[in-house]
Amino acid sequence: MAEKKASKELTNKITAEPRSTFGKGVARKLRAKGLVPVVVYGHGTEPRHLSLPAHEVSLILRKANAILDLQIEGESQLALVKDVQKDPLRQIIEHIDLIVVRTGERVQVDVAIHITGEPVSGSVAEQDAKTLSIEALAISIPENVVVSVEGLEPGSHILAKDVVLPEGSILVTDPDTLVVAISIPAEQDLGDEPAAAAEAPAAEAAPAE
Repeated sequence: MAEKKASKELTNKITAEPRSTFGKGVARKLRAKGLVPVVVYGHGTEPRHLSLPAHEVSLILRKANAILDLQIEGESQLALVKDVQKDPLRQIIEHIDLIVVRTGERVQVDVAIHITGEPVSGSVAEQDAKTLSIEALAISIPENVVVSVEGLEPGSHILAKDVVLPEGSILVTDPDTLVVAISIPAEQDLGDEPAAAAEAPAAEAAPAE
C-alpha cells in the first residue's frame, strides 16, 4: 500500500564565520551584508555564534530537516536545523538555531507524507496526517515518505504502520494513526436524487391526459 522514497545524505557544506558581537543592531548589519546570524548548540558544548551566507543557506533550507556541514575556520561541524526565524512580511531569514549532531547519531524528526497515485474512479483520497515522526540517522534523514493510493477501493485505510520507511528509520508516531482514507464524496452519494425527482411528475401526469 505504501512506497518509500530512498533516503539520501543531506549534508551541505557551507562556510560559517564566527562572530563575537550580538544584538538587533548587529543582526541588521549582518543581513545588510547578505549574512544570517546563527547559533549552534548541543551535546554539552558552549553555544557558538556564527554567520552564514544568506543566499546559500536559503537554498539548503528548501529541504526539510536539512543537515548543514559547517566549515568553521578549517573545521567541520554537522548541525541540524532546529528553528528558523523569518520576517513575517518580507519572509527574510532573520536568525537560525542549529543543533550539533555527530556522524552515526540518531535523531527524531517529523517528515512530510507525499501522496501519489489515484484511487478507483469516483473515490477520493483524504489525507488525515501530513507528517510522521520517525527516528533516523542524522545524516540520512529522508525529505519525505511516499504513500501510494493507486487503485485503492472506497473504505481502504492506510495507517502509519503501513507506511514503508527508508532503511534504518524507525516509526515514532503511534502505529495506528490514520494517514489516508479512501471514500466516496458525499455529493456523489446524492447525485441520483434530482433525476429521480424529475421523473416522478412525468409519471403522475400520464393518467391525466
